[in-house]
Amino acid sequence: MIRHFVSTGFVVHNDAVLLHWHRKVQAWLPPGGHIEPNEDPVQSTLREVQEETGMDVAIAPTYPQLEIGNLAQVDAPFTVMIENVVDEKFGAHQHIDFIYFTVPVSDPPPPPDGWRWVSRSDLERAVPMISPGGTPAPPPEDVIKLGIAALDTVIKARP
Repeated sequence: MIRHFVSTGFVVHNDAVLLHWHRKVQAWLPPGGHIEPNEDPVQSTLREVQEETGMDVAIAPTYPQLEIGNLAQVDAPFTVMIENVVDEKFGAHQHIDFIYFTVPVSDPPPPPDGWRWVSRSDLERAVPMISPGGTPAPPPEDVIKLGIAALDTVIKARP
């Protein structure tokens, strides 16, 4: 089976996460996409969030790094998911998805069209949101659970 490496960045701000209606997947998702050649998962996450939302973000660390002076390190993702995908170009394949939690580096502007800040309460209650086609749909289970974990991680890291 074909596998692609992708990265996802849950953006956390004011106790909410940023989601949009993904037309191809037909679901509420955070920003993310394919890792480009010569790009590591962190670089991909930062680029994808910026391209899709216009926001500059920083990775919210989920694991402490070891003190190693002779080699550079890439921040570890919170988790790595395997997602089954079907599209016209590749047919059935899988995405190996590096999941990161991020925070805006400055006060973010209002979200772009099609994006919305989703509160912890709405995630916990799996509140359906109206898609651009007018159909109400809650975020998928993985997005709900990872969104809540992102909120918990960022809140715990606050001084």
